[in-house]
Parts: sequence; C-alpha cells; structure tokens
Amino acid sequence: MSIDASAPLSGTALTLRGGGYLAELSTVGATVRVLRFGDRDLIVPFARDEVRPAFRGATLAPWPNRIVDGEYRFAGETHRVALTEPERGHALHGLVGWHDFAVVAHTPERALLTTTIAAQSGYPWRVRVDVDYRLDGSGLTQTVTAVNLSDTPAPFGTGPHPYLLPATGSVDEALLHLPASRVLEVTRRRLKPLDLAEVAVDAARFDFREPRVIGEVCIDHAFTDLARDGAGVASVTVTDATARGARITFDAGSPWVQICTADQPGGPGSPGHRIGVAVEPMTCAPDAFNAERYPFDTGVRSIAPGEAASVTWTLSAVGD
Repeated sequence: MSIDASAPLSGTALTLRGGGYLAELSTVGATVRVLRFGDRDLIVPFARDEVRPAFRGATLAPWPNRIVDGEYRFAGETHRVALTEPERGHALHGLVGWHDFAVVAHTPERALLTTTIAAQSGYPWRVRVDVDYRLDGSGLTQTVTAVNLSDTPAPFGTGPHPYLLPATGSVDEALLHLPASRVLEVTRRRLKPLDLAEVAVDAARFDFREPRVIGEVCIDHAFTDLARDGAGVASVTVTDATARGARITFDAGSPWVQICTADQPGGPGSPGHRIGVAVEPMTCAPDAFNAERYPFDTGVRSIAPGEAASVTWTLSAVGD
C-alpha cells in the first residue's frame, strides 16, 4: 500500500455547504476542522495541512474521556489498554481519534465516513464505527453508529470534541449556559472521578443553569442531570454579550457533557490556552468502563453481537 505524500496531514479534506453554513471535515479522526456560519467561526479551527491539535473536533470512540490507569473490568475480565495521556497515566478518548476514516459518500451537504476498530490487546472486539455528517439550515448534525462485529458483547461509548466560540471576545468574557444540576467531582491533578455533587455546592465554579460570564473560572469536569425539552433534547451554548455564538444540542442518548475551558499548565501564552470552550456530549461518564467502582450509573453501553447503536448531536449558530 502506497502513501500519498501530497495528502494533507489531517487526512482527506471534505467540504460541506448548506443553510448559510460551511463545514470542513478531515478524515483523520472523522474530525470537524472548521465550522462557520456566515463569516464567523463557531468552533476553534485548525489548518488543513496540520497535525490536529490534540483531539480538537475529533470523534471519540469506543470511549470518550478517560479510562483511569488504562485498566477496566468488563464481563468479569480485566483489560489493560495503552496509556495515551502519559502526564496523568490514563487512556484518553478511545481508539479511533487517529484512524484515517474511509469516505463512503460525499455530497455538498453530506459526508459518510467509516472505520473499523480491530480486535486488540485491551479491547478484544471488532467494532465498525460509522460517522454521518449532514449540513442544513439547522446546523451540522453528526450521527455516530457502532456495529459490533464480534461474537461477544462489547463495551462502547462515544462523543465529539468541539471547542465552541462566542461571536466576539475571549473565553473569560463569554457567557456559558449549561443546564446541568450535577457535576462529577474529580481529583485535582489526575482528574480521577470521585462522586457526583450538586452544582450548587460550588456554584461560583459549576452552576451555569442560568447563562453567566465564565470569567476566570477553570473547568474540566463532566456534568449530568441536564434540563431537557419535551423531546428530551438538551442544549449548551457559548455566546458573547450580544447573545451570538455557538450551540450544541443532544438527545437523551448523551446523558453526560464534558466542559473544558482549555486551561494549559503553562498558563497565558501557552499554545491553546483558553482558546475556546470544549463542550463534549458523551454517552457515558469518564472512566465509564469501570462502572463497578462508582455509586452512580456511568452509562457504559454493552453492544450485543451484530447490534448497532447510534447517537446524534448538532452544532449550530446562536444569533445572526
């Protein structure tokens, strides 16, 4: 198999247009590289011929967030996966983030991508992951479908990793609306999950049930118990003082959402420091594969042999 040295480092580039939106996708990680409405960015972009910065805009599977210490038990067996977050000693954001997905279909308003997770040490299941992007006047809708091609049930979780932007101003000046009533407390250095707490316990840091300015608050936590509309849809927004910015909506298939203000260890001046607000709907909690450790439902999904499981979310503009 030959390698096309002229291909962008982020993978094959795919462009979608529709409803006033422009989306530029990259096949490595089935990533949303650019999303614009009119002349403004809704997410933090990166260059086509650039190695994607961390997981910016990527699809996360077969788990989002972390597996603590890279070890978990499933169906009575212990599994160990590679530590891909070496500074904290965890396995971060699954296995497909650096897969170069195959393009199944591409039209001006749709792209269908696919990859297969090979059975391997630590995750001995073969799972196909299909990612369907559709762009129209309601925004960019992404549907992730996992199909278990193995002969035993497979643990699975997924989520996206966009960094939302207000129309103007910095993260400190942005308003966050996060209608969640509980937050997952974690250890300070390694971000190991502890237990759920009411956001009101540390309201200045965690309670954004009414939109308010982020200020200097540092967040890298998962939230749950989200207020939803009659159709079961939750919405998280990042806007400026004129109520213009970006929104992500997701149904009950994603009962969790990770919020990260992108604070870097080196602080101001460090690459990527507080460049946007990562808003990551998740089908399961951090360290979900270790469900037996926690006094709450982590949401890990067990997909039966031959079964398909799908989940959907939409990125859209807020304001004109």
